[in-house]
Amino acid sequence: MFENPFHRAVYLTGPTASGKSAVGVALARRLNGEIIALDSMTLYRGMDIGTAKPTMAERGGIPHHLIDVLDPWESASVGQYRAWALEKILEVEGKGRRPIFVGGTALYLKTLLRGLFEGPGADPAIRAELEEEARRFGSDALHARLSRLDPSLAARLHPNDERRIVRALEVIRLTGRPLSEFQTEHESPAPTGVQVYALEWPRNKLYERINDRVELMFRGGLVEEVRGLMAAPRPLCSVTAQGVGYREVIDFLDGRHKLDATIGLVQTRTRQFAKRQGTWFRGLKEVVPMAVGDSDIEQVADAIARKAESSP
Repeated sequence: MFENPFHRAVYLTGPTASGKSAVGVALARRLNGEIIALDSMTLYRGMDIGTAKPTMAERGGIPHHLIDVLDPWESASVGQYRAWALEKILEVEGKGRRPIFVGGTALYLKTLLRGLFEGPGADPAIRAELEEEARRFGSDALHARLSRLDPSLAARLHPNDERRIVRALEVIRLTGRPLSEFQTEHESPAPTGVQVYALEWPRNKLYERINDRVELMFRGGLVEEVRGLMAAPRPLCSVTAQGVGYREVIDFLDGRHKLDATIGLVQTRTRQFAKRQGTWFRGLKEVVPMAVGDSDIEQVADAIARKAESSP
């Protein structure tokens, strides 16, 4: 039995639209488990359609944790998520059940498996200055600056990932060192035997699933969901406003694009996001790929359960 609670859990990840939620429920039934969401967007209340948050019916009676814990104008650090996750692991284990993390946020996965460098505390004045620059000149300008100062980290961050770009520049201002240097201190893989599985589809099949899912989201009321979020008493935080699907619909509601073009943009950017996720997962030594193809949910869950049951 691993001493580190994070290493005792089972992890099921994979790119968006790969079927993680359904396989996770089937796996939880086999392992007497409960699911802890490994997803930075399903943390938010009211963001259901665009995040493909599993409905109560889709959860199949399996308890799900770390879903709907924040309002859309709130934000949480990776460190906060890690603290919440530890609390839930111990809660689930205390009931004699197995924690199963299900989701596709690669940074969360890496942080749980390998630990986290928190860095120096936030400096409100520096952060406010950088956020004001992002508003005036765009996050692309800050990303270009980060590319000069910390090219290794900038290569891993999307130019629209304003929150992490600001934090990286803040650390450089405070310490004189690039954040990537600190992060390399936490690059050691988790011990052999930690159970981490990633669902893998042939690329063309995954892209078909993504395109179909996006169309279903729009038919299911994504525009209305975003309109409601924009009418909330407080503005969306940078994380929620920049989420794939949400950013494009906000632009549509602001009159920047037609609906058909918006749907196409969401499909394109979701496929790009899935490609980046795949790159992340392939870069983590702990991850065991699980080919999905035409295998059904139960077969995949059976295969993972057999491996996980033999682990500590």
